[in-house]
Amino acid sequence: MPKSMKSMIACGYIAAVILMTAACSPRRIPPVTVSDLMEDRVALDGVLMKCNREPAKARQDSDCMNARIAVERLAARIDPEAEAKKLEDFEKSREQLRVVEDKKRQEQQSKTKVDAYHLPVIPVEPTPAPKDPQSPTVSQTNP
Repeated sequence: MPKSMKSMIACGYIAAVILMTAACSPRRIPPVTVSDLMEDRVALDGVLMKCNREPAKARQDSDCMNARIAVERLAARIDPEAEAKKLEDFEKSREQLRVVEDKKRQEQQSKTKVDAYHLPVIPVEPTPAPKDPQSPTVSQTNP
């Protein structure tokens, strides 16, 4: 029995050493997700800085890829407040342009429009008859 007892103790020591080394080794850190990076801008900047300056120091290539995807999604995302402000500014400028064009149109219409009631009164004299003897009107009046 001494051999079997020794072999059991040796196997126990080996199992304990394996468990201790497995427990002491650093855990594998899962890659940061795109949504986490989109929410945490500081972490996003840090990951991008590590990826751009020293790619060897980056934990994983998937972190760099996720950070780049997060940047693209953030750039594509439209801020609803900014979009509403742009739309409001556009409507204001459009309304101002309409007012200016309406004024111009009214000025043009008032310039071309002739109001017969406000025209100056100019006496109209009949034109004198021509004194040319060969004109048909004169020959017909003088038989």
